[in-house]
Amino acid sequence: MGNSYAGQLKSARFEEALHNSIEASLRSSSGDPQPIFTQLYLEPEPYPGNVEDIKPKADLHGGEPPGNELMNGHSSNDPEELEEDDDSDSSSPPLPYLQAPAPDGCCTLDGFCQAGKDLRLVSIATEPIEVPAGFELVGAKSPSVPEHILVCAVDRRFLPDENGKNALLGFSGNCVGCGEKGFRYFTEFSNHINLKLSTQPKKQKHLKYYLVKNSQGALCKGPLICWKVSVVPLCSSSDCKSRQISSSASTSKPSSSSSHSSKENGGASGHSSSTFSFSDSPPTRTTQMSSVFFGSQDLGRDCSFLKPLSSTSGNKTLPIVPTALRVNGPMNCLVDGRPPLLSPSQVSLGPQGPAYRTPDLGDSPASSAMNSGPPKKRHRSWHPNSLVPVPPTAVPVPAIRPIVCSPGAVLGMSSPQPPVAGVIQPQPVTAGETVIVPDNLLNSSGVRPVILIGHGTLPYFYGNVGDIVVSPLLVSCYKSSQLTEKTLETLGLNSSQLLCVETMILLTLQYLARLGLVQIPLREELEQIVLKAMLCCPRGPAISPSQLPWLARLEASVSGGSVQVVVTHNSLGEGISESLRSLSDGPHHQKCLPTYVVIICASKMSGNEFCVLVLGKYQARALAEGMLTTNEFLKEISYELITGKVSILASHFKTTSLGDNLDKQLVRYQRRWKGQVIQPFQGDVTDHIHSQEAAGMSPPSERAELLSKLFQIYPTQLSVARSLLSQVCSIADSGTQNLDLGRFCKVDFLVLVPPSHILVHQTAQRIRQSGVLVDLGIEDVCSAHQKSDKYVVRLDGEVHAKMEAFMRKVKQNPYTLFVLIHDNSHVDLTRGVFLGYDLQHTGQLAQQIALSGSVCHGELQGLADRVVNCQEVLDAMNLLVLQVSCFPYTLQTHQSRISIHNEVHWPSGESLQGEQPPNELLYFGLRDYSSSLQWGVASPILRCDDAFEKMVHTLLERHPHLHSMVIRSYLLIQQYTEAMMALTSSPSLRDHITPETLAMVEDLINAPGREGSQGRGHMLLVRVPSLQLAMLARERLEDVRDKLGLQLCFAVLLGSPATELNLQKNFTNRLKAWRGCENEDWVPHTYEDLEGLPCIVILTGKDPLGETFPRSLKYSDLRLIDSSYLTRTALEQEVGLACTHVTMGVVHEPKKAMAPRESDGEKATTGLNDGDELERPQSNGSAATRTSGSLAENGVSSSDIADSFQRPSTSTCPPEGAITSDMGTAAQGFKQECDSVESQLSSNPSKASKAPPSLYSSSSSSSPSSSSTQRPSQSTQCVREPKPTRVSPRTVIMSRAAYSLLAGESGSQLSSFSLLPHADVAWSSPLRPLVTHNLQGEERSMYYREWTIARQHHADYEAPSVPHPRRMLLSGPPQVGKTGAYLQFLRILFRMLIRLLEVDVYDEEEEEEEETSEVTTLVKTQLPDIEEVRKLPFDPYPRDPKFRKASPVYTDKRSKCLKDFKQEGESHTPDKRVTKSIRLSRFAAHNAFHHCEQCHHYCEAGPATQLSECTFHAFTFCSSMLGEEVQLQFVIPKAKEQHFVFSQQGSHLESMRLPLVSTKDPDRLKSPIFTPTTGRQEHGLLNIYHAMEGATHLHILVVKQFEMPLYRKYWPNHILLVLPAVFNNTGVGAARFMIKELSYHNLELERNRLEEQGVKRQDVWPFIVMMDDSCVLWNSHQPADSSETSDGTNVSLKMVLQHMENTPKISLYAMCGTRRWSSSLARKSPSHPFSRCHLHDLVMLNVDLTQNVHYDLNRYSCEEVDFNLRVNSSGLLLCRFNYFSLMKKHIPVGGNKDFLVKPKLVDMGNPTSISPPQYVCAPDSEQTLLDAPAQFLLERFLQSCSHRLFPKAVRNRSNPVLSIDSYLNISPEISVCYINSRPHSTNLNHQGLLFSGLLLYLCDSFVVSGLLKKFRFLKGATLCVICQDRSSLRQTIVRLELEDEWQFRLRDEFQTANCSDDRPLYFLTGRHV
Repeated sequence: MGNSYAGQLKSARFEEALHNSIEASLRSSSGDPQPIFTQLYLEPEPYPGNVEDIKPKADLHGGEPPGNELMNGHSSNDPEELEEDDDSDSSSPPLPYLQAPAPDGCCTLDGFCQAGKDLRLVSIATEPIEVPAGFELVGAKSPSVPEHILVCAVDRRFLPDENGKNALLGFSGNCVGCGEKGFRYFTEFSNHINLKLSTQPKKQKHLKYYLVKNSQGALCKGPLICWKVSVVPLCSSSDCKSRQISSSASTSKPSSSSSHSSKENGGASGHSSSTFSFSDSPPTRTTQMSSVFFGSQDLGRDCSFLKPLSSTSGNKTLPIVPTALRVNGPMNCLVDGRPPLLSPSQVSLGPQGPAYRTPDLGDSPASSAMNSGPPKKRHRSWHPNSLVPVPPTAVPVPAIRPIVCSPGAVLGMSSPQPPVAGVIQPQPVTAGETVIVPDNLLNSSGVRPVILIGHGTLPYFYGNVGDIVVSPLLVSCYKSSQLTEKTLETLGLNSSQLLCVETMILLTLQYLARLGLVQIPLREELEQIVLKAMLCCPRGPAISPSQLPWLARLEASVSGGSVQVVVTHNSLGEGISESLRSLSDGPHHQKCLPTYVVIICASKMSGNEFCVLVLGKYQARALAEGMLTTNEFLKEISYELITGKVSILASHFKTTSLGDNLDKQLVRYQRRWKGQVIQPFQGDVTDHIHSQEAAGMSPPSERAELLSKLFQIYPTQLSVARSLLSQVCSIADSGTQNLDLGRFCKVDFLVLVPPSHILVHQTAQRIRQSGVLVDLGIEDVCSAHQKSDKYVVRLDGEVHAKMEAFMRKVKQNPYTLFVLIHDNSHVDLTRGVFLGYDLQHTGQLAQQIALSGSVCHGELQGLADRVVNCQEVLDAMNLLVLQVSCFPYTLQTHQSRISIHNEVHWPSGESLQGEQPPNELLYFGLRDYSSSLQWGVASPILRCDDAFEKMVHTLLERHPHLHSMVIRSYLLIQQYTEAMMALTSSPSLRDHITPETLAMVEDLINAPGREGSQGRGHMLLVRVPSLQLAMLARERLEDVRDKLGLQLCFAVLLGSPATELNLQKNFTNRLKAWRGCENEDWVPHTYEDLEGLPCIVILTGKDPLGETFPRSLKYSDLRLIDSSYLTRTALEQEVGLACTHVTMGVVHEPKKAMAPRESDGEKATTGLNDGDELERPQSNGSAATRTSGSLAENGVSSSDIADSFQRPSTSTCPPEGAITSDMGTAAQGFKQECDSVESQLSSNPSKASKAPPSLYSSSSSSSPSSSSTQRPSQSTQCVREPKPTRVSPRTVIMSRAAYSLLAGESGSQLSSFSLLPHADVAWSSPLRPLVTHNLQGEERSMYYREWTIARQHHADYEAPSVPHPRRMLLSGPPQVGKTGAYLQFLRILFRMLIRLLEVDVYDEEEEEEEETSEVTTLVKTQLPDIEEVRKLPFDPYPRDPKFRKASPVYTDKRSKCLKDFKQEGESHTPDKRVTKSIRLSRFAAHNAFHHCEQCHHYCEAGPATQLSECTFHAFTFCSSMLGEEVQLQFVIPKAKEQHFVFSQQGSHLESMRLPLVSTKDPDRLKSPIFTPTTGRQEHGLLNIYHAMEGATHLHILVVKQFEMPLYRKYWPNHILLVLPAVFNNTGVGAARFMIKELSYHNLELERNRLEEQGVKRQDVWPFIVMMDDSCVLWNSHQPADSSETSDGTNVSLKMVLQHMENTPKISLYAMCGTRRWSSSLARKSPSHPFSRCHLHDLVMLNVDLTQNVHYDLNRYSCEEVDFNLRVNSSGLLLCRFNYFSLMKKHIPVGGNKDFLVKPKLVDMGNPTSISPPQYVCAPDSEQTLLDAPAQFLLERFLQSCSHRLFPKAVRNRSNPVLSIDSYLNISPEISVCYINSRPHSTNLNHQGLLFSGLLLYLCDSFVVSGLLKKFRFLKGATLCVICQDRSSLRQTIVRLELEDEWQFRLRDEFQTANCSDDRPLYFLTGRHV
């Protein structure tokens, strides 16, 4: 910075420096202003001005010191950086010196630098050495090698002149060995070159000689450096502070990964730790953005649009390329195994520069550079006006060839340890071709040429490298040789079909020649051409080297001069030099400049090489700008505005198109009207009234009646919600136990949205309207309204605290299923690790960030990753993550965290077509916009403003140094300004405004004045991504509007994500008047709240974030969205702003294209149609209701209450007649995108669901026709609307570049869906199949998963290989209704969980017996007194509802059953048993699907080994009843063996342990529990862990032999008792019989065993519990009192059984049990606490007392009634505890299901169904024999056909059938009188009773003829005798002397229809005589 104008200040420079200083302080994290005078002290000398070259201190040791928050290139806590860099003799006292040890792994050889490169003059005298401009080569002496001179490059400003003067203090030098640059301290430099000093290093002492070239061109020692007295002091603090910290990929620092650059450049632009190796790349720090590394995968975005050069004349910021940019040499790209995109012969580039964001997968390394521009980190000498001089030489530097490269490391020269085994060997590289970039190239030619890398070696560039750009855009197209076999196979190619270089050259030429004048080359397009060429003409004709130039020129000739071919023979550099030279020669060449120059080098040595030089001004600019990410170009724009580079442009726009001074004209006009303004509505633009009067005007209110809010879920949303639910179920059913739905009883959620205030309000509003908070039971009706915004969190600085609170809730509530919904999840998917955490910037910077919303410039990137992918979220088992996106492509890469099976896609329009009623709304989306181009209407809805584009082109040529968006913005502002003037004050301007702009502004101003509009108008949306430009536009348009008197006609709003809506009071009042809003404080919070307000909304921010616009949005102006938006997401999300639902029929094309694309809507809001240019046919504007049946289905719930509560709330102001949203958005009406139909006025929900709700109310439209009528309620709306509102698609105005991509198929270019899906991903292969627009949903996802990979800065880059099991993706087009769908999903998920926690239990009332006269006073005796119980009569009548179809048992108490009988008989239809859904309590029994932490050890096997850990034990005993030995098998898990006694050897099972009667253990149940079960291994309620409260108990499952393996699989920890094989076909009677027999035998064994231990026999516990497998819950019913709870109290089975076990004198009871629950028990508590009656389902049985009473082992049904009657008649006591009830679950499968009765020999020809009368037949008859057990056939026959056997008994209660010793069900119409034949048994007194029949079933020897003679029969009574076989039948008749009283006929003998092998039963019937 030595300078002859010392101390001189120029005012312009001063202003600028002041500006820069202020700007730097804004950016700096310390509050101190940067010193500015240092910048002005001297005029800068010619110097590259490359701030970034200055090597940061922190880099010395490979990165930023931990914990430093690096901001703007300065590490605020590095003291060394903050002090003056003053090392001179004069000012530094001598310091004791301790040399810092060299970093590990560095070279410490004398004469070599730490990177191992030779610095000795003798070794490198002849090597070409690159010396940047302003540097000198000098020789240093090292004390350790005195014989050698070491070569260094030092900035000559820090060296003395020939007088020994003017050397600046400090030092700036580069290492010529490894090329490392920017050493700012001699200490640091001396360490690097291994000077090994014992004293403080001083440049004066150690830099000895200048080096000069001798005549042979070799370096040799020159004159001594004249170190004399003075060194000019230079305050270095500013530049120390502003030094760039090279974080992203400082070439030589493998570990450099500070968070700085990413902070600065936004995550997308500053991602650290490159995965690249640099092979053959001179790691020199070249100017600014030093290296351009072209290894990136995505060539559309990639890399080398370099950082704006700090200084060129005229304040220009240039993208530049490194000085020594050399593109050749091998390169180890992509270390993760993907093929490098650039073949070794093609690219190798200079070192990584500071702030280089790894282009790894294709983002521009120019990153920060281009955006941030010098002011951010400025060297003192930087001055925007200084010209960039050309460095005198450019010398290639020896390259490194790392052998291996591991991810995350950049192998640079000084890497201390190569991450993998590679050892770096110094290897000289021969000098390559060099190209000097001419000075002033950009200024003289007006174009900054872009070199598209082709095939071969690019030269080094030096000189004015800022004026060229090297782009790897097309390079991957030439990489087909690197395709893997697998990829080739997928593409249908083989390796023989690959194209040669010559063919590639011709294809490229052909492609370029046919590109239009305003088209730019697209990588994807050329790739498809290459692919087609391979497929259709494999190999093609061989082209000889001599033919190539000729053919190439031939191809170029068709382009009309736009493509030229230059053929060279030495190198590409030669052709590039020539072209650049001719370009810079001057303006006379410019007229015929070609757009593309294809340079072909036909060299014999290296074969054909080529590259493309783009000289077309539009194309070169578009390509260069297209290489920047959004963050980067926004920074670039902001830099251009801050530094005043736009001043020339701004001054151009100070005059109108007619040449007048704009401001003067406006002021003149303002004065003319003297404070009067144009009437806001009901008037013309020419009507002026006084401003006070106008301000007081309020729109006419037509509020006849207010429609309440209607909230509706449409069928599509419902079906998407169901798909999400079924997805959750399939995760739960996957068997991986990633989700256990059975545990959850609540649902809670949190919605994460991108950082936009408006989006937060909008989502909270949807949540409020949907009523979902009340439905989920999270909030009550009162709090739900206030608290809805707690459930929406913005991803900004405050998210961490809120997420911590949420995660705490997740941990504290393990039984709540939480759903974390990440809405618009495609926004900001960068990796969180790259970013500093501390978001608390100080001072003005904080305000600036607040202003820019950190969205505009990506300050807060990576937050989503840190929240959604943090370990806590991933590990929580009760947390589902649902990512919702309209552009899910970035979530669907090869590394996606979401399984493809967990994706739910919005159904496409075609699949919905059948569902649309003709008056429905249809979704109108991106594809519809594209296809609308084929409609052929005069004013299409998708337009390109060609006049605007022409103006832009003219301006672009005039201002080559400015970013095109700046130029477009200024022009757009002028267009709107002049349109307003043309319509009010200066009609002559009309001809200078594009028709599109004029039409929009005219519509905007005039619509509110149209008749009937009530002042309602349109919204015009202008998209301006840059915040600064948007603020400028708002300010300018507001100013012009006010001066023209339009301030009350329309509002101008800045729509920034970072700020709330700010609307002037008079407009707010107007909105309130339309809504009839009484609330004073109401203000609009969402765009939808602006419904009907005429306004211009300038929407800013990097991306649109998913906000919904009102239906009054009519125009979407996207003219600023141009060639910088070349990824699918970037482009489509802009157009997505206009997508909405439209009325069917407004579309002008064949129905096909309008197919309801992705129906229904998130944004029910649609463009207003009145006054639209399109003819808008009428239709009844009804909403997209798609009412699907009942409201319940549609998710209506607590809505009515919620609604009425919300009415007075602060944010509700429904417009008159509008069906409005909560925030009062009329728009919401037609599709309130959530889920409850909330309507106060239509109180009848069933009515409400029939009529589709009307579109949106008349009042919310500005259409005159519709505004007069109101709709009182849903059901009448349609009728009352004479002219329904039409909803038309919005009109979208686009730039040419975007339009041609969207026009897609219709245009010549590719369509947007073929573009790279997102800037954060890259194509995984250079060629891939074509994407078609038909690729939707899952197919599209599969395509992107196969063909795209995440870039290094993408959040999924290091995602685990297995997708996360609890993560789902919902994708649907923009504004389609996704919010409504996911809120509905939450609701039905909750319902399902509740349903899972509910069971259907039988709810049937017992038949009551008649009350006895004496009512016992109900003291609720807890335990029965045996004497009291004995006094109770036994009720033999089976009252339980399950016996409703069984025969009543006759009792002498006359009951009211007679009339019941009649009803039974009359209804022949099998009535379905009544059930009720009951919520499971914590004491429930569960089936195999239940899992929870407490009981998993109880029912689940551990490791697979456990199955084998069960032991099988045979247990044999002799059954007295069967008269033979029975062998049962036990399967006993190891853990349960303690319940059994084994023999000494441990192998033989001896008995099952029983406790003593006296044992008192509250945690133990004494009675073993037996559960007979069949066919219910999954569904049986066999897990009684919770029912037993975890207490110790013995539970044995009794199973049939063939089912044992199934039960063992599902219940590995249960003891199984396996019945012998002969019981495989028996009924439940056999199981009960065996249980009782076994238990009695075991009781005897235990008595014997314990007797030996001194225990009395009667002290052994004699009870067992027999329980069905469907018992689910137990209740305790207290005596009725006022506080009676509805169903009694849930209690545990343990409590019930222990209560029974504790009954006094329990051993005297034969059986105890409980009653069956029914809902009626709640209404009346039991009249007696205990009763003697039938017990079943759950029975505690005394096997000792009932030793001689057996279950009938043949029985299939009613075995319990039969057993109970026998027990009672044996004089034993049954006691039912009436204050306990048992709930039985309705289990539709398994259990005692009917056998399928089928013929033994099936006749395939004619299968017939078999009815019960066919179950019996005459003996020896020819009738079909059946394949079913004889007993089963008999029981079913008797049940159905007994009226034939006992005709006299039918419905005759007074004369029952006498049944001896058994109870059989002989149909409910026939009463049975049970008599026990045993002596001493208690029987009914049958004196005087006449029987209508006699049933003898398998009677034993106790039945004798004398017994039968005691009974009297009716005349004509009938007899039925049933025996095992014919002989015993005859014997029985003889033995009982039946023929005396009964008459038999031969034909009255029958048998069951079995074959003789199946042992049929025989019976004989007879009549009483």
